[in-house]
Amino acid sequence: MAATIERGIVSAHDRRRPSVRTSLGVLQGGLLITLVVVGLGPILWLAKAAVTPTQETLREPLGLFPTGIDWANLATAWNRAEIDHYFVNTLIVALGAWFFQILVATTGGYVLSVLRPRYGNVIFGLVLATLFVPSVVLLVPLYLTILDVPIVHISLLNTFWAVWLPMGASAFNVLLVKRFFDGLPREIFEAARVDGAGPFRLLWSIVLPMSKPILGVVSVFAVIAAWKDYLWPLLVLPDPQNQPLSVRLPAIAPYLELDVFLAALAISTVLPIALFLAFQRLFLSGAGLGGAVKG
Repeated sequence: MAATIERGIVSAHDRRRPSVRTSLGVLQGGLLITLVVVGLGPILWLAKAAVTPTQETLREPLGLFPTGIDWANLATAWNRAEIDHYFVNTLIVALGAWFFQILVATTGGYVLSVLRPRYGNVIFGLVLATLFVPSVVLLVPLYLTILDVPIVHISLLNTFWAVWLPMGASAFNVLLVKRFFDGLPREIFEAARVDGAGPFRLLWSIVLPMSKPILGVVSVFAVIAAWKDYLWPLLVLPDPQNQPLSVRLPAIAPYLELDVFLAALAISTVLPIALFLAFQRLFLSGAGLGGAVKG
């Protein structure tokens, strides 16, 4: 039987030639180095600049290694810029936005993919249509809604609810979760219904345990989006005591030395990086699905 051979730009025969192997190795190594520099370069530079005196940063901005390390920059940034207070505000904003985005995405995707109501296609089309509306167009009507919430007629200005609720209505996350739910085995749902599981039990005990990868992806998207959002928190949180780091750091930048400000920026990037490293396995792993099927 003839074996099926996958062909690419370079055939297996050509790969055995020393000159071709050397050229491919140089090309792949150069590409890897380029990706590392582009991806990690800004983060590594910020980490270096955070503990480098201002004069050295201005004199040699692209220097690879600092001649002097000033760890006091981190403590000064934490105290003078009140990073602790605004860090807590940012955590509150990010966790609230994460909760509401997970809630809306899982329930919306569950209804559209698993329950499938009669007019589900119409609802799906309306949700999809909102992706074509530029977000800047929604700023004014959304801001007026926050000032005077319909029916209850209260103002959410200067409250974290004004940030949480609009962020929870993410059509992209709903569609992302729905597409994942569409790929789950329907036989498990039918078996659960035969055993007497209702819609809520089916969601909590069957669907969610099988959806760990997509929940991890949505969690990372939600927290990072809330962590770096600037315009909307600036509009609805005018009180500096309620503002997150993304809003407060640019406001206090003129009053801080460069090294202290860069140290404050470095501190503010720690949690998103740690969150990505913690959840990166879920981007590539299907362990949640496999465990549910075996059970």
